Amino acid sequence: MELIFATHNNNKVKEVTKMLPSYLSMKSLTAIDFFEEIEETGETFEENALLKAKTIFNKTGKNVFADDSGLVIEALDGAPGVYSARYAGTGKDEDNIAKALKELDGKTNRKAYFISIFCLILNGKEYFFEGRVNGTIATEIMGNNGFGYDPIFIPDGFSKSFAQMTPEEKNAISHRGKAIEKLNDFLTNLNVN
Repeated sequence: MELIFATHNNNKVKEVTKMLPSYLSMKSLTAIDFFEEIEETGETFEENALLKAKTIFNKTGKNVFADDSGLVIEALDGAPGVYSARYAGTGKDEDNIAKALKELDGKTNRKAYFISIFCLILNGKEYFFEGRVNGTIATEIMGNNGFGYDPIFIPDGFSKSFAQMTPEEKNAISHRGKAIEKLNDFLTNLNVN
């Protein structure tokens, strides 16, 4: 089965490729030469994931999945939320991290969660899969693996950040890992039936 993953983010492609079953062949937007901008105008993660998946499905007619993920920080009223990737306005991870740490300065509540919503469009039907991981925001950058907010996110039950974990450790507990697991289960059940 071939699926298009509606992203140009190489980090996401690498991460998701490791988690998909071997019978799936996945192509990114870069691999199918799709370079048009998809405006993420949704107000929720679900809306943005659907928007990306629908755009590619409508253009190609092929089975596709897209995700929208983000960091939700309790003390910042849910920010950066759906604006996680463009929180600081520069598109750079380090600027987004710096802004989040600055806004949390002096705050004692550092609870947060990462959420990932995948939208799969299979033969024209839409399916959604959610993954979530609770944690806290560190007071400083910890580690240099991963991407996005990984260096400041410490998942519950751990003393190290996502950026201090191996890809395998992170994928086993991450929001994206949990959502992909549900997607895999769904596709495996389809293949079996």
